[in-house]
Amino acid sequence: MNESAILDVTRQGLLVAAMVSLPVLAVALFIGIIVSVFQALTQVQEMTLTYVPKLLGAAFVTVLLGGWMMSTLVSFMRFCFDHAAGVTR
Repeated sequence: MNESAILDVTRQGLLVAAMVSLPVLAVALFIGIIVSVFQALTQVQEMTLTYVPKLLGAAFVTVLLGGWMMSTLVSFMRFCFDHAAGVTR
């Protein structure tokens, strides 16, 4: 396996990791901003108010996009196994 193949697999892995994690992180970010604005407007400083909506939003996105996330990860693993099968000493 040469350097370009290793860099290709690494680049593909980073791209897949970003694609799979970005929807959950984006929803958690936007829910966090909305909750922070709500807390600033109402001056309610309850700690559980920040975690529960983020958890529910992340769970909803995971349920909604879980099939796509799994198929993306499976196709990446097939890509990795195909490259690993071609490795010779």
